[in-house]
Amino acid sequence: MATRPVTDPFVLHACELLSCLGPCKATRMFGGWGISVDGMNVAIIAWDTLYLKSNGQTEAAWLAAGGRPFVYEAKGKPMRLRYHTPPDEALESPALMEPWARLALQAAIEARRPVRRLAQAAARRSPRAH
Repeated sequence: MATRPVTDPFVLHACELLSCLGPCKATRMFGGWGISVDGMNVAIIAWDTLYLKSNGQTEAAWLAAGGRPFVYEAKGKPMRLRYHTPPDEALESPALMEPWARLALQAAIEARRPVRRLAQAAARRSPRAH
C-alpha cells in the first residue's frame, strides 16, 4: 500500500525545523504524528503541539527552558512519555530549533542503546567458566 504524501502544514513545518538532523519521515500514529530521522523517533505531534524526545539526562534542560512534558490520559490516569515541548521561539526557524533537535536526537540514540543493567543481570545469571 502506497503512503500518501504529508500535506499537513504544521507537520511539514516541524520536519523543516528538524531538518538539521537529516531527512525527516512523518508517520500518522494515534491521531497524531511521529517524526523519525534515520529510523529513530525524535518527535511526536499531538493536539497540534510538537514534542521532542527527552530522557533522564536531558529532561532538566527541557524544563529549564519552559518545556512541557507530553501527558495523556489512559484508564483515568495521567500517563507521561519522555517528550517535551521546545521553547516557543525554537518554532520560528531551523537555526533556533537546532540545539533542541540535537537534544532530541541524543535521547533517541540513548534509547537505542541496550540497558547496561539488563546486560549485567544476564551476566550474573550465566554460569561462570573457571
